[in-house]
Amino acid sequence: MRTALFLAAAMAATVGSALAFQHLGGYIPCKLCLEQRTPYYIGVPLMLLAALASTLRWPAWLTRGLLAVGGLLMVYGVYLGVYHSGVEWAWWPGPTDCAAAAGPIDTGGKGVLDALDQFVPPSCDKAALRILGLSLAGWNAIASFVLAVIAFRGAFARD
Repeated sequence: MRTALFLAAAMAATVGSALAFQHLGGYIPCKLCLEQRTPYYIGVPLMLLAALASTLRWPAWLTRGLLAVGGLLMVYGVYLGVYHSGVEWAWWPGPTDCAAAAGPIDTGGKGVLDALDQFVPPSCDKAALRILGLSLAGWNAIASFVLAVIAFRGAFARD
C-alpha cells in the first residue's frame, strides 16, 4: 500500500509541477509536452486504486497488477520524454503538426476571442526552459524512469 500511495503522490507532484510551470510560470506547453502528461493523468488514479485494493485486502495479484500497469505507464513516459528531448536536441524530427507560428497572429481587426481559433502552441523543437542543462522533457524522462523502477519493484517484490 505504501508503494502505491507514494507513486500516486509522486506522479501527482510531477504532473502538478508541469501544470505550475504552465499556469503560474507562464510556460505554454507544446503538443509533445501535453502528451507527456497523459501517463500521469492515468497513473495517479490507478495508483490510488492500487492503494485501495491493498487496504481492502483485495487479492494481492490485483494490487501487483495495478502497480505493474503503473510501471508500464511510466515506461511510456520515459519514451515520451526521451523522444521529446531528442526533438529538442535535433537528434530526430518531431511531428509535423508541432511547429510554431511564423509570426504574430493577425486578428484582422477583431477581438482577442476571435483570434483564439488561430492560436498555435509553441514549437516542440525549442526547449522553453533548461535546468542544469536538461529541458523539462529530459527531467520528465528521469522522473518517469525512477517511478517505473519503484512501481515494478513494488509489483514484483517478494513478501
